[in-house]
Amino acid sequence: MFTGIIQAIGVLQQRSESQLAISATGAPFLKDVAIGDSIAVDGVCLTVETFDASGFTVRVSPETLQRTTLAAKAAAGAMVNLEPALRVGDKVGGHFVTGHVDGVGTVLAIAPTGTSWEFTFSAPEAVAMYIIPKGSIAINGISLTVAHCNEKGDEFRIAVIPHTYAETTLQFLKVGEGVNLEADLLGKYTRKFLQPQDASTAVEIDLAFLQTHGYA
Repeated sequence: MFTGIIQAIGVLQQRSESQLAISATGAPFLKDVAIGDSIAVDGVCLTVETFDASGFTVRVSPETLQRTTLAAKAAAGAMVNLEPALRVGDKVGGHFVTGHVDGVGTVLAIAPTGTSWEFTFSAPEAVAMYIIPKGSIAINGISLTVAHCNEKGDEFRIAVIPHTYAETTLQFLKVGEGVNLEADLLGKYTRKFLQPQDASTAVEIDLAFLQTHGYA
């Protein structure tokens, strides 16, 4: 579990078909890292395989590479956002982020506003259904608030303050670039609970209840 508050920026490189290396010299969390720890790399929860003072390596599955931007970024030696897993007692300054990417969106526009930056993104249907005004969303692992979205949620805008801009890879984004998106966990569960229950499932559950209590 993560919070979407980025603690360092690293450089992603591909070591082999399934191994990625992240250079992060000076990252504050490296002094406490251990093999098996979870670290969000641009919003993707990965497990530390090896590490030293300059960074760490991770293994990735073909599905992870297919469903995220990691393959393209590793090939380009791109900058990535880094956040170690949340520990008991840590501050939760953003929102709960799992590190499981729901889909890849696209940067549609970037506009400075004088005191901040406005980014406009597109989102695939798997993410769009959870996007609402003032709702939370993780973009490349960064906890951000939706400032505005269209009715479908497949196009939305965020406002970024100077601190977030300077401390994350948002400063390097370009129009047309892909980004990892994770919808708010609360929205996912809410939608699941509100979906109409399948009639056959409901009958099976009711029958099981009756049998358990000796009524059938």
